[in-house]
Amino acid sequence: MINAAQSYHMDDYIEIMRRRIWYLVIPFVLIILGTVLFVIFAPRLYKASTLVLVSPQQVPEALVHTTVTSRIEERLQSIAQEVMSRTRLEQVIAEFRLYQKESKTLSKEEIVEKMQKDIKVELPTKRDEKGFFTISYIGKDPQVVTGVTNRLTSLFIEENLRVREKQAVGTTEFLASELTTTKTKLEQLEAALTQYKQQHMGELPEQRDTNLKILEQLQLQYQRIGENLRAAQDRKLYIQKQLTDLELPISAGGGGDTPALGKETRVSSGRSSSAPEMAGSYESQKDALNRLLDELTSRYTVSHPDVIAAKRKLAELEKKKETYNVKNDPRHKELRNQLVIIDIEIKRFRSEEAQISGQMNRYRGRIENVPSREQEMASLARDYQNTRETHELLMKKNQDAQQAENLERRQKGEQFRIIDPARLPEKPFSPDIPKVLLIGLALSIGGSFGLAFIREQMDRSFHDAGDAEATLGLKVLATIPKIEEKTAA
Repeated sequence: MINAAQSYHMDDYIEIMRRRIWYLVIPFVLIILGTVLFVIFAPRLYKASTLVLVSPQQVPEALVHTTVTSRIEERLQSIAQEVMSRTRLEQVIAEFRLYQKESKTLSKEEIVEKMQKDIKVELPTKRDEKGFFTISYIGKDPQVVTGVTNRLTSLFIEENLRVREKQAVGTTEFLASELTTTKTKLEQLEAALTQYKQQHMGELPEQRDTNLKILEQLQLQYQRIGENLRAAQDRKLYIQKQLTDLELPISAGGGGDTPALGKETRVSSGRSSSAPEMAGSYESQKDALNRLLDELTSRYTVSHPDVIAAKRKLAELEKKKETYNVKNDPRHKELRNQLVIIDIEIKRFRSEEAQISGQMNRYRGRIENVPSREQEMASLARDYQNTRETHELLMKKNQDAQQAENLERRQKGEQFRIIDPARLPEKPFSPDIPKVLLIGLALSIGGSFGLAFIREQMDRSFHDAGDAEATLGLKVLATIPKIEEKTAA
């Protein structure tokens, strides 16, 4: 086109179409012909789809909680990866004898990839509609397509049940293992706590009040025994004084030895045959007679009557030794027996006092050790309580997991249920003939007019006076119109 600024009218467009008629007709015819040939000879592909409903578990979740908590999208993705794995698809390909022609030129991996492309798993687009999904398969044979779609659907259902049961069983086994470990730890802590209590029995925090009461009772008992001991010691001193008083020499006339001796002397001088008896113990009387005899012998001869009388009395005293022994006195024996009894009591009181003192020291030590034992017990009890709570929680979770496992084994949990099975397709899925023809018509019209427009833009010839003036820069004075010859009638 030479004059780009030229304005065109309808006659101009008609003139261009006449001039470029073959640029319009040939592309139009070729594209339409190609479209028709494609529709006629293109392979017919059929598509079968199955609508699967995600059915919730039959038992209310308030009674039995499932262990499968993943979203349906995540599980479908995992199940799809498992179902469309090479191993599973090769089994389906072998079962339905798929891709026989392609197997001559393609490898097994390429055939599996082709089948993966032919399988479609579609989830609902709306977020509030997630209770179903569709499984589709595209192939050349409608019957085979229907069978493959149903087979893939059954694989999805079986894999979903297997995955849910596997997850439930895995959860149960994990919780059982954790429960066993926690139970062993709990038993160890319980044994350690029991051993600690046995080892430090009496020093435990809960026994503090009891120890204080026992210590108070022991102090009262220690005080009472001390009083009894002092009383016994006082009685012992009193009896010892009585024994001492009993064993001291006492004169018959109430005076000392000298008056008795003087009287004895006077009696001897008067030639009397009788003399007063001396009172007291054997030892005291013997000492008195010996002193008297020494005194008499110092003044008189041995034949003096007083000396003879003193010797006679000493001899008689020797003969009556046992009679004058104060130890044979019943009163003396009674006092000695009482003294022995009191010694035994004193010994017993001292033993009891020492024993109670040791017990008091032991209970004081227990009370003093209570703070440290309380701290150690708190640490052990805290570990034991935490482990016990963990054990109880794991036990409850294990019971819930077992119920969930039984729920999955009995297929009472969430399931995939076919509500619209795959039907035998009545018409091919591809190609879509009306759509292809419509696209071909649009392409043919656009292509023909586009080619004509391009050819017109590339044309540099003169078609009117304006083209000549724009190219040559000269004013056109006259133009000869186009004369068309009319056909004679």
